[in-house]
Amino acid sequence: MTRAGYFSRVPKQSEAVMAVHRSLDALPRGRWLLAVSGGRDSMVLLHAMAERRGRELAAVATFDHGTGSAARRAAALVEQTALARELPVVVGSAVPSPTAADAARGEANREARWREQRWTFLRGWAAELRATVVTAHTRDDQIETVLLRLLRGSGVRGLAGMRAPTEGERVERPLLTVPRTEVAAYAAAQRLEWIEDPSNASREFARNRARLDLLPALERVAPGFGEWCWALGERAASWRAGVAELVDALGVTRAGPDAVALDAKRVQGLGPAEWAVLWPELASRCGLAMDRRGIERASEWAPHAASGAEIQLAGGGRIGRTRGKFVVYCRPQ
Repeated sequence: MTRAGYFSRVPKQSEAVMAVHRSLDALPRGRWLLAVSGGRDSMVLLHAMAERRGRELAAVATFDHGTGSAARRAAALVEQTALARELPVVVGSAVPSPTAADAARGEANREARWREQRWTFLRGWAAELRATVVTAHTRDDQIETVLLRLLRGSGVRGLAGMRAPTEGERVERPLLTVPRTEVAAYAAAQRLEWIEDPSNASREFARNRARLDLLPALERVAPGFGEWCWALGERAASWRAGVAELVDALGVTRAGPDAVALDAKRVQGLGPAEWAVLWPELASRCGLAMDRRGIERASEWAPHAASGAEIQLAGGGRIGRTRGKFVVYCRPQ
């Protein structure tokens, strides 16, 4: 039930246990809501967090995506395991797609719908319990994410993958530096039980094709390609952090619950290239993701924008120019 992944060396079980424990010990003190699917990686997270940080666990959260018996059994396993350890557990279930047309829209739409419902469930309980969500994403998950972003033509911000901060909410991924082989070895060492999701073997989904076919092929042609993707993600995350520090230094302020403002005098003289770096970070501060076209439009507009001018953005957002500020609104008027 283990897979070597993109890393050729299979670690000793004792090394794997220590690696997982070190990653959890590096977490600051907190109050945690564990997102546990019932798969191997998340069951390792549940076991290790209960062993190392048990007093800090607000609850274990599991979500049945409604995809069949394996999903039901996985949710039941998580619930049983949590209760056996006397840990609070919350269980959610997906709302079925209302129409056949919705169900037939393809993999991307189904994955997006599952993710949206799961994260609505997790955010709701995190807010209720005043806890931070913790997921079981591994180093391999980050490598796959960076590759998929490359294939989609993402810019530097997107290439940070799971290293990118999410404005307005905290998500901890303590296993993100741990290879999947070490997580598998930990599961074997602790004789953990998990439910394998049949969809993980389906090449209908882009991430599975990347994991099962594309990354192994690229490793054969260019050994170390996976580690190159990891390093690329680290550099992109470092760049994003630098941009965030720059925006902080420019004195960004809140202009309401759904808007941020920037003093126009602080950015006087900037050209389109500089604005193209600033706009995505500014927009992210109020929960808005700008696409490439929106960034280009806003960057060409900003150097010449007069007081009272504004432009609309995809997703209902807009940018306005007042006498002394640029204001990004993430909600329509």
